[in-house]
Amino acid sequence: MKRFWKEVTIDAGRGIALDGRPVRTPGKVALALPTPALAEAVADEWRAVEGKIDPRAMPLTGLANAAIDRIAPDPATFATGLAGWGESDLLCYRAESPEPLIERQAAAWDPLLDWARKRYDVHFVVTAGIMHKHQPPATLARLAEAVAARSAFELAPLSTIVTISGTLVGALALLEGATDAATLWAAAHVDEDWQAELWGRDPLALAAYEERERDYAAAVRFLALL
Repeated sequence: MKRFWKEVTIDAGRGIALDGRPVRTPGKVALALPTPALAEAVADEWRAVEGKIDPRAMPLTGLANAAIDRIAPDPATFATGLAGWGESDLLCYRAESPEPLIERQAAAWDPLLDWARKRYDVHFVVTAGIMHKHQPPATLARLAEAVAARSAFELAPLSTIVTISGTLVGALALLEGATDAATLWAAAHVDEDWQAELWGRDPLALAAYEERERDYAAAVRFLALL
């Protein structure tokens, strides 16, 4: 679809309107945001459109659409699926060698696990290697409760952050202000950065890395605007 509107406004319900006509999600629901700051940021994405609409250039709108269409109709089911990441959290699977990488993982990941242990009163099974280890049911239950307590507009960016980082624990720490976006990004890429230092990044890997970084930054910004 090409740009057809001249003016983008925000109505009294924090909905986005183009020349006075409300914008609707792909599911035909009004695109209304929970906070003035997020509404303004989404409106700015529509104001910035030149020529054809490029959804990749409108990540906040995409996350809002996901929250409204995919999550809000059944947030409990979505939260349950997202909480499942706790069973195979990145932070619990350590390298067997070399020692410098083991130390780097510990430095980046142990503080996040320590925070979760204290915050949720849980225990984590940490192992070396890639063989799956089950986490205690009580741990998974507490993490699931923490995820289920979040709104649809929180779950949408949280899902992106978990998927990109591979760690539900880290994403919850970010959501609750126990870590910052840069620290979590670095923690999530300890292994990849280690390999890049040794062998470099080929152009395809670098392009994928940069795309993930853009999606991650958009999700972090979305959360900050709630």
